[in-house]
Order: sequence, then C-alpha cells, then structure tokens
Amino acid sequence: MVLLTSLRHRSFALLWSGQTISRLGDSLYRVALAWWVLEKTGSAAAMGTVLIFSFAPMLLFLLIGGVAVDRFPRLRLMLASDALRGLVATAIAALAFGGQLEVWHIYVASIFFGFVSAFFQPAYSATIPDIMPRESLPSANSLTSLSGEITGIVGPALGAAIVALWGTSMAFALDALSFFISAACIIPLPPLPATHAGERATGVLTDLRAGLSAVFAQPWLWLTIAIFALVNVTASGPRLVALPFLVREGLHADVGTLGLLLSFESAGLMLGSIWLGRKTRLRHRGLVAYGASLLGGLAILAIGLPIGVPGVALALLFHGFTTALFSLIWTNTLQEMVPRELMGRVVSVDMLGSFVLLPVGFGVAGWATDLLGPQLVFLAGGALTMALIGLGLLHPAIRRLD
Repeated sequence: MVLLTSLRHRSFALLWSGQTISRLGDSLYRVALAWWVLEKTGSAAAMGTVLIFSFAPMLLFLLIGGVAVDRFPRLRLMLASDALRGLVATAIAALAFGGQLEVWHIYVASIFFGFVSAFFQPAYSATIPDIMPRESLPSANSLTSLSGEITGIVGPALGAAIVALWGTSMAFALDALSFFISAACIIPLPPLPATHAGERATGVLTDLRAGLSAVFAQPWLWLTIAIFALVNVTASGPRLVALPFLVREGLHADVGTLGLLLSFESAGLMLGSIWLGRKTRLRHRGLVAYGASLLGGLAILAIGLPIGVPGVALALLFHGFTTALFSLIWTNTLQEMVPRELMGRVVSVDMLGSFVLLPVGFGVAGWATDLLGPQLVFLAGGALTMALIGLGLLHPAIRRLD
C-alpha cells in the first residue's frame, strides 16, 4: 500500500511513533484545558488569552528557530524540546492534582510551550526530507498528518472521558508522559548529515536573508503565506476560541459533545490524509489546494447556522477534510521545491507569516464571542475566509501551480 511505504524506514517509523503518542497527549491536554478554563473563568477572552500566550512566543522566535534548525543537529533540538515540555507539563499536572493550579500558571506554561515550538516545528518539518527519499515524501507527510488526525479523533473523546472520570489533572499528567515517550523514540535515531548551512561560518542575519530571499523568489510561496496569515485568523479564531462556548451556550451540551465535535473534525482530516496519501502525483495543485480551502470556509460559515449538533459535526468533518488537502499539498510542494539547506529557514518564515496575526485573531474572537455570541463569530469567520481565498485565486501564480 502506497500510504504505508514510509514506515519501512526505521528512522521515520520511530520518529512517527513518538510524535503520534505526543499528539495523543496534546489532544487530551487541549480538551482538558478548554474545559478547565471555561469552568474556572467562564470567559472566552481568557481562552483567547491562553492561545495568545501560546502563539506569540512561537512567532517571536520562529526565525531564530529556523536558523538554529539549519545550523545545529535537528534531532538534538527535538529531543531537548520534548524533554523540556514534558517537565513543564509535569509541573502543571502536579499543581492541578494539588488544587493549586491558577490561570496565570497556564499562561506561563503556554508561553514556554510556544517558545519551544518555535524550534521543534521547523526541526520536525526539515527532518522528514532528511530521512526519507523523495518518492516516499507523500507517504511520510500523509502518515504524519494521519497520526495527528487519528489521535485527534481518539484524543478528544478519551480526554472528555478522562476529565469526566478523573478530572483535568489526570489529562495533564498523561500529556506530560507523552512528551517523555516521544523523547525516548528520538534517542535511538542515527545522526543526520550536516547541512551546508552548518558548514559555513555565516552570520545569523545572512542566514535569515537567505531564507527570506528563497520565499520572495517564488510568488506562489509568499502570496500563499500572506493570504493564510489572514485565513488562519478568520478560520482558526472561531474554531479554537468560540467552539466551546457554542457547545455550551448554543447547543446546550457538555464536554462530551465538545470532544465528539473535535473528533469529527479530526476524522475529516484523517480522510483527507488517506485520500491524498494514496496519490503519487497530483496535478493542478494550486487550484485543488485553494478550492479545498474555499469549501472549508463554507463549512466554517455553516457552523454558525442553526443546524444542531449533527450539522455542526458534519461541517467540522468536511472542514477537516479540506484542511488536510491544503496542508498536505502545501507541505509536499515545499519539500519538493525548496533546497534542503534552506528548509528550516523557509519553514520558519512560512510559519511566522502564516501565524503572525493569530494572537490578534484569538483576542478578537474572544471579545466578539463574549459580545456577539459564538454563532455570529462563525458566520463572519466563514464569509471572510471564502473572500480571502477568492482573492488568492485571482493571481496566476496560484492557478498555474502544478
């Protein structure tokens, strides 16, 4: 089966297994954290603040992280990242078990997680083409996405059950354990060959300019980053901030329903990953990726309509499917067209550009949810997403990307 070919490579199999377990822990943490903040504060603004503190440090340090990824051993950066995140998650769990966890503790932990992500995420993305032959990249990227979606299906439902039976403390503790298991999977991996950037005695600013030049040299690359800087605000703000409040206030449901809805979105992501992972070559990638995102915006809009729990579940399922299509097409295209020695910096520029406005989006989504209600936030977010994707499709560099 084409989808599973990348698992024949021991290094990828170990890395993928560790990340699958870590992502399961993250899924538990997200559900437990959302419900903990909701019960502790009852404020969508507080939820938005937690997300701001998670993303702002990552954005501030992404470019430095990209340079570090191209200069230093990538596996060591990932190992240190997992170990440090495991220690912080352990501290959060200990405070929760002792009944001493406060919102400011979550803020501090979120800042640290965001900082570490600035190094871990570019390192992981740059490592995949290091350990895999080019023909196996679609399989590796699809399995990477698929592991996130499978854990995203199992994790929210499992997290909701753990919260209901043993409380949020247990979910936090299991997330900490998952980081240590992920680190243990990285330890046996053989060292990677040094990149060219690591062999040159260039300055940090020179390295940064090289990464930026690689991005701006290709219109499809910088244009998509610019478009999705706004799309990630209009689509992610409602889903990550307003959804728990839609569940409680609009659907009059509990944490079990929130877990179910998140699982449906992950199921859509999984289906999209499986479908695209079976293809060794996809034509008209620009049109397919942007067309999928356009339909994803329609799904966001639909969540704000009076369609009940079944309707919201189906909308999230479809949104997940379209998100997987765009994400995998984007990742495969980057890995094929960007030189290996520039990959860390290009990935960091991509992440910075795409997510730079998310803290603002989270703050606005929290404010708007408190003021206008979650339904209107989804309606506005979906409509704006579709308009932005439509603008992107007007550029010939997007339509001609094959």
